[in-house]
Amino acid sequence: MLSDAEWQAILISLRVAVTAVGGIMVPGIALAWLMARHEFRGKALLDGVLHLPLVLPPVVVGYLLLISLGRQGWLGQWLDTWFGITLPFTWQGAAVAAGVMAFPLLVRAVRLSLEAVDVKLEAAASTLGANRWRVFFTITLPLALPGLLTGTVLAFARALSEFGATITFAANIPGETRTLPLALYTLIQTPGAEAAAARLCVLSIIIAMLSLLVSEWLARLARRRLHERDSKR
Repeated sequence: MLSDAEWQAILISLRVAVTAVGGIMVPGIALAWLMARHEFRGKALLDGVLHLPLVLPPVVVGYLLLISLGRQGWLGQWLDTWFGITLPFTWQGAAVAAGVMAFPLLVRAVRLSLEAVDVKLEAAASTLGANRWRVFFTITLPLALPGLLTGTVLAFARALSEFGATITFAANIPGETRTLPLALYTLIQTPGAEAAAARLCVLSIIIAMLSLLVSEWLARLARRRLHERDSKR
């Protein structure tokens, strides 16, 4: 059986991951559409910046968040002064760190899916009188749904497993920011807690596998429904 502290870490992890994915969904789709459908000066630079969290050490990302969103940071000071929002060392800050680390996975998956959509279908809908928003929501987004679902689940799994940026920006506070990876790290450092660490390790593997299985199942379901819809036309 899991202890209260372990259950607490699981619940915090789920809350952080759900909040992180919910926060990056709209900007992630928007940026993926921009990168897939438009050519502009500086696109390569923007693409590099979007993928930086994948190649930078997570601790570096956490430090950059700390100096920008901390109370003395250029953005954090503004948030604190005007809205009373303080992100460092809170579970909301952990969600921000997790969202930043998961953002490239969502954008990349959605972008690849959007690039696979036949632009001739969008052009045909436009010639029939559909405006740009209607084309996006009735043609583009449904056809890109498998990639969107895959990106969402992968981003959720990445946010759930985030460690370096979270411990740097939000610390390891029991009951507040101690997510599942941080709880596992704490148990590893605690003498005599090997059994509890093993339980959380197995639980982390199970959650990761479930996320991947759900991603594959949702993608197949979306592709099947799109095929059925196309066959009825």
